[in-house]
Amino acid sequence: MYILVGIVFLVIGLLMVVSPSIFFQITESWKSDKANEPSELFKISTRVGGCFFIIIGIACLIFL
Repeated sequence: MYILVGIVFLVIGLLMVVSPSIFFQITESWKSDKANEPSELFKISTRVGGCFFIIIGIACLIFL
């Protein structure tokens, strides 16, 4: 079970770090008609959160 959770966290974390714009389109763009692109603060905070997701994913895979 931890392997599956670790893989899911890694995939989500990589998406957040590599392409915060796609993450924005999936999670936030439907909330506003005028928001076409994420702000710089959103990009930075998404990348930081993605790093935490990657760390948690690796920890789930290592510490079974």
